[in-house]
Amino acid sequence: MEASATQKNRRLNFALLKRLTRGSVGYLALGGLCLILAIAAAYIVPIVTSFTIDYVLGDKPSNLPAFIMDIIDSWGGRDFLRSHLYICALALIFFTILNGVATYFRRSCIANASETVAMTTRNALYEHLQAVPYDYHKHVSTGDLVQRCTSDVSTVRRFISMQLLEMLRTIVMVVIAAGIMFSINVKMSLISMALLPVLFGVSFVYFKGVKKQFTLSDEAEGVLSATLQENLTGVRVVRAFGQQKDEIEKFDRCSRDFRDKTFHLSKMLAVYWGGSDAMGYLQIAISLMAGIIMAVKGEITLGNMLIFTTYTGMLTWPVRQLGRILADLGKASVSLGRIDEILSAPAEEEPGSALKPEIHGKVEFKHVCFGYDRFDDVLSDISFTANPGETIAILGSTGSGKTSLVQLLQRLYTCTAGEIDIDGVNINDIEHGHLRKNIGIVLQEPFLFSRSVQENIGICGADHAAVCKAAETACIAADIEQFADGYQTMVGERGVTLSGGQKQRVAIARMLTKKTPIM
Repeated sequence: MEASATQKNRRLNFALLKRLTRGSVGYLALGGLCLILAIAAAYIVPIVTSFTIDYVLGDKPSNLPAFIMDIIDSWGGRDFLRSHLYICALALIFFTILNGVATYFRRSCIANASETVAMTTRNALYEHLQAVPYDYHKHVSTGDLVQRCTSDVSTVRRFISMQLLEMLRTIVMVVIAAGIMFSINVKMSLISMALLPVLFGVSFVYFKGVKKQFTLSDEAEGVLSATLQENLTGVRVVRAFGQQKDEIEKFDRCSRDFRDKTFHLSKMLAVYWGGSDAMGYLQIAISLMAGIIMAVKGEITLGNMLIFTTYTGMLTWPVRQLGRILADLGKASVSLGRIDEILSAPAEEEPGSALKPEIHGKVEFKHVCFGYDRFDDVLSDISFTANPGETIAILGSTGSGKTSLVQLLQRLYTCTAGEIDIDGVNINDIEHGHLRKNIGIVLQEPFLFSRSVQENIGICGADHAAVCKAAETACIAADIEQFADGYQTMVGERGVTLSGGQKQRVAIARMLTKKTPIM
C-alpha cells in the first residue's frame, strides 16, 4: 500500500511539474536545441585537433566522414591544409565560439523558463490559498505555508534552472561520445568508460539515500520558520509574560535540529563528492595510461589518444554530476510534493445554486445545529429571527458558540442540521462572495494590514470621504487626526503601532465602509 502511494505521489508530482512548465515549453525546447548544438561543438574541437595532428601534420589516414574528406580533397587535400594551417586554427576558434554562443542562449532560455515557472507556481499557490475553506487555515502553520511558497518554490526553480537540461546533457554526451569512441577503437572505448557504470550506480544509490535526508532537513527548516514566525507575531505576549528565555530555548532547539539534520546531509554530500572525484580522476588516469601504451604499440594514433583522453574527461564529470542531478531531483520532488499538498487541498465550493439575490437583511435561524466534531454540537436547535433595522444581542458563556453562530451566518462553516435563511433564501444557495459582501463583521481579534490607516479602513475601495465618515461613526477620527501623518499614518504589522481600542475602532470603521445590510 505504501509503495503504491509513493508511486501515485510521483505521478502527481510529474503531472504538477508538467502543469507548472506549460507556459515555458518553448524556452525549454529552444534551450534543449542550444544544448545539443553546444555539445556537438564541444565534441568537434578534439576531433579537429586529432585530425590536425594525425592527418595534416602527420601521415595517418583521416577518421573524418567521407563527404568532408571529399571537400578537403577538392581544395587540395593534405598539402593544401599544411600550407594553409590557419584553416585548422580557424575551425577550432569557430567551434569554440559556437559552443560559447550556444551555451549562452541555453542558459538564457533556461533562466527565462525557470523564473516563469517560479512566478506561475507562486501565483498558483497564492490564488489557491485564497480559495481554500476558512477551516483549512486553522489547521496549518503559517510559517510552514510561507516556506512552501518561498523556499520550496525556489528549490523547484533551481532544479529547472540548473539540473533539468543537465539530465539531457548527460544522456546526449554519453550517446555521442560512445558512438564516436567505439567507431575509432572498441578496446580503448571500453577502457575509457570502464568506471562510468560504477559511477552511475554509486550516484543512484546515493540518490536513494539522500532523498530521505533532504526531506528531514526541509521539514526541520519548516518547523524553524514556523517557530520564528509565531514568536515574532506574538512578541507582545512573550514580553508581557516574560517568556523570552523559554522562547529562545525553544528556537535554539529547533535551530539545533535543523543544523544537525543539514550537517548530516552535508556529510553525505561530502562523502559522495570526495568519492566521485577520486573515481573520476582514476578513470582519466586509466584512460591516459592505456592510451599512451596503445599509442606506443601503434594500436591507436596520437590524435586518437587525445580524443579518448579528452572525451573521458568530458564524460566523467557529467556522469559524476548525475549524483547531484538525482539528489536535486529528489529535493525538487520533495518540494513539488509539499507544493502539491497545498494545490491539492479542495477549494471552497458552492453547496447550492450560487444565487445573487438582493439582500435587505432579514435573518432567520431555523433549528440550527453545528459542531466542529460531529459527535459534540456547539450549537443545538438554535432558532430566532432578526428583522431589518433591529439590533440583536447574543449572550452566552465562554465557548457557548457565539462566534460560531456568526461564522455560520457568513458560511465560513456549514451547519450540520437546520437552516439559515436571509430574506427567505437559504444561505447555502447564495454565492459565497455575494453573501460575504453583504455581511459586515468585526472580528474578536481585529487584524490590520501593514499599510496606512486610510488603506486599512478603505480596504474595500472606499474613497477618502467615506473613510473619514466611517472613522467618525466609529469614534476614531479624533485619534487619527492627532497622528503625525493623519490618515496616511502607517500601521505596523498586525496594527502594533495602535492601542487595542484604536485597532478595534479602525476595524469597526473598516466594516462600516462596506455599507452592508447586515452588520
